[in-house]
Amino acid sequence: MQLKGRSYENGEPVCVTTEGEHIVSVDPYWPEGPLDECPYIAPALFDLQINGHGGTWFGQEELSCDDVIRVLEPHYRLGITRICPTLITSSYEALASGFAAIREAREQQKWAQQMVPGCHLEGPYISKEDGPRGAHPLEHVRPADWDEFEKLQAISGGLIRLVTLAAESEGAIEFIRSAVKSGVVISIGHTAATPEQVTAAVDAGARLSTHLGNGAHGTIRRHPNYIWEQLGDERLMASIITDGHHLPASFVRTVIGNKGPLGTIITCDAAGLAGCAPGTYTHGSIEVEVLPSGKIVIAGQKQLLAGSSLGTDTCVATAIDYAGVRLSEALDMAGRNPARLLNFEEIRLRRNSRADLILFDYVGPGTALKIKATLASGEVRFGEI
Repeated sequence: MQLKGRSYENGEPVCVTTEGEHIVSVDPYWPEGPLDECPYIAPALFDLQINGHGGTWFGQEELSCDDVIRVLEPHYRLGITRICPTLITSSYEALASGFAAIREAREQQKWAQQMVPGCHLEGPYISKEDGPRGAHPLEHVRPADWDEFEKLQAISGGLIRLVTLAAESEGAIEFIRSAVKSGVVISIGHTAATPEQVTAAVDAGARLSTHLGNGAHGTIRRHPNYIWEQLGDERLMASIITDGHHLPASFVRTVIGNKGPLGTIITCDAAGLAGCAPGTYTHGSIEVEVLPSGKIVIAGQKQLLAGSSLGTDTCVATAIDYAGVRLSEALDMAGRNPARLLNFEEIRLRRNSRADLILFDYVGPGTALKIKATLASGEVRFGEI
């Protein structure tokens, strides 16, 4: 199969040839028509924090294998070929059910196995405080428990590759050390930690800040505080939600300016209500509202966010608009960087790389990415070539 278009790295026209699951060559070519009418070609997106889709959450009780398949497939149209299904704070039984269903889906469908290289456990070892806890249910927040985690990891088949916890959670430091030894990446998030507690977590091996700037108090000390402490620690990468609702442009510029394009990860943090019509919905014990803008909030409290209904493709375009980064930098923050953090293959426009590719139109800042086709392991999963 041959894909012709402009390289996302430099805009030069290229012909990417694939055989089976891999790229076999990337060669120059010259289009017959105007160059600016050619689509871009880029590695597909990899989002490490997606909670569900279409009213289904990965962490809901009695999640089935069919539910997982139904949630995964729509992401191809957004240019996403890899995700970390994210299970948020819940009961042990609900978490166990979710991980078991994801494992079963991967065992039944090869494409699901390729789309889900690992899972993200966000909580339940987080802050109980309003603000830092975000929309996570208070009744299920608990101290860090390595024995519980090992049981969930066994149920998942070793799929849990990323855990978000609060640095101040009881037992957090011991948990982090055990996780690092087992190959699990630890991220600090939904935290109300002191600067000393943040530093202790990083010293123990934490490597990421989960959606930095969100999951925080509405009002905090000017300095020191847990946002500045994470922002200023060069050992931490930072994930940010650049959907246009979660963060102002000034904060996005600050994070990317400080961490750099290599130290920043773009995520959409899509809620299970992504893809649902505007309205009020119940998730567990929480009432949430999907606004016409795509913003998801706690019902009746429109300043308290509860996830996003917008996709990673939107977040890439918004990062360009907010921070003035190049197209290649924004796409790598939503593709190569998550893979590098979790030690998965970094998809490149290079020979022998896995053929997870997107073709898309993009006019420039202020416009959206329009995904025309998505290939996963060399197979067209959305659109036409």
